Amino acid sequence: MRHRMSGRKLNRTSSHRKAMFVNMTVALLKHEQITTTKPKAKDLRSFVDRMITLGKRGDLHSRRQALSFLKDKELVTKLFSVLAERYKERNGGYSRVLSSGFRYGDAAPMAVIELVDRDVDAKGADDKARNAQNVSDEAIPESMPA
Repeated sequence: MRHRMSGRKLNRTSSHRKAMFVNMTVALLKHEQITTTKPKAKDLRSFVDRMITLGKRGDLHSRRQALSFLKDKELVTKLFSVLAERYKERNGGYSRVLSSGFRYGDAAPMAVIELVDRDVDAKGADDKARNAQNVSDEAIPESMPA
């Protein structure tokens, strides 16, 4: 019996499940919107809300707890400055799950999980900057005389 057991197993080992939710939390906090299956999105909410609550607390212990979970200094800086400021008046409910149909191939129910009051420009900003850097790196050798 699974009395008082929270969370789904998602057909993964505990270590795989933990790593998956860490990676998904990092992606959601960085891009502020991701697409995944509905059960994963529903379980991800608690991880994201916990990290934003740590960011709102703002003390050194909270910062170290967030860094030990997220493993990304730049993201922790964003969490404690931008996101903490954005949600300082909100008491929980920092993310929302929206159904988005079914996946082609296995008909898994899909969902979009996003931060409430999200920054639309944050989605894919790292990829756009990296692509612009690659384009500028490729343009330099061509402009040089042979």
